[in-house]
Amino acid sequence: MAEHSYTVLFEPAAEGGYVVTCPALPDLVTEGDTLEEAREMARDAILAYVESLRKDGEPIPADPRMTLEPVKEKIKVAIPA
Repeated sequence: MAEHSYTVLFEPAAEGGYVVTCPALPDLVTEGDTLEEAREMARDAILAYVESLRKDGEPIPADPRMTLEPVKEKIKVAIPA
């Protein structure tokens, strides 16, 4: 059994809980009411995603090496009236 590790991003959701994405696996999105639940949902979603790739004969992507930390900032825009 091969073991893979993937970087996931946990973003607080407006309605509570967390939305989870994985940069290495496009279109993978899941969520959980708590951080622990979001982690478990991420594990399940990643496993299902990779199993689907294998079933379709697609390669399992590696986690891209992130050399920089994500940047979080606010950008103001003026909206014409």
